[in-house]
Amino acid sequence: MNIVLFEPSEIGKPLPRDYDRSNHIIEILGRSVGDRFDAGVVNGLRGKGTVTAIHDDRIEFEFEEAIEEPELYPIDLVVGMTLPQTCRKILRDATAMGVQRIFFVATEKGEPSYSSSKLWTTEEWRCQLVAGAAQAFTTRIPNVSIDLSIEEAMALVQSANTKVALDNYEASSSLANIAGSKGAVALAMGAERGWSSAERDLLRRNEFELAHLGIRPLRTETAIVAGLAILSQIFVT
Repeated sequence: MNIVLFEPSEIGKPLPRDYDRSNHIIEILGRSVGDRFDAGVVNGLRGKGTVTAIHDDRIEFEFEEAIEEPELYPIDLVVGMTLPQTCRKILRDATAMGVQRIFFVATEKGEPSYSSSKLWTTEEWRCQLVAGAAQAFTTRIPNVSIDLSIEEAMALVQSANTKVALDNYEASSSLANIAGSKGAVALAMGAERGWSSAERDLLRRNEFELAHLGIRPLRTETAIVAGLAILSQIFVT
């Protein structure tokens, strides 16, 4: 947690002591009354928080806004709905990597019941986004959509300048060798069992280039981080 993030509704209100953020401020950062810490509002401004009071059951703080965060990278991530524990890592790490939108789609080789897990039926998925932003010292989190068909996701990313789908079976090019432009980017990744033949055909019809990350199969979440690390270099000056 490199920055303590608050929802807009939390600003100006006490923070219960049993929250992870309270423990981080008091125990990890070692802040006392009058001390400052890096803070921000989710999808809002970044600035400084000041501890104004510490009680047994709560801490009180003031927030001073200072800096508007840069926009997220124009990168859309299309992912086959996969195991909840894998999705947690994807949500957190893709947020830290700066993607602007994440679409979790139903795929032929995926398990439909995953979308009804606790991760998606509660606010836990959003907590993973906030954790990823806190790791990356930013306030911005991506928009997330679930239960889309792959066809619906293709329509939503149609205007991307660079469109790549990671694939271990039919890709002939390494992702590192694909030249991208500074326009919008879409990266697609299947669930843990990969794409079906029909889905590869659909990706190709939508101008996605199949690419690989080398000869060693990677976990879904690892491949996504590796792919985003390569593609985000387009926007790093």
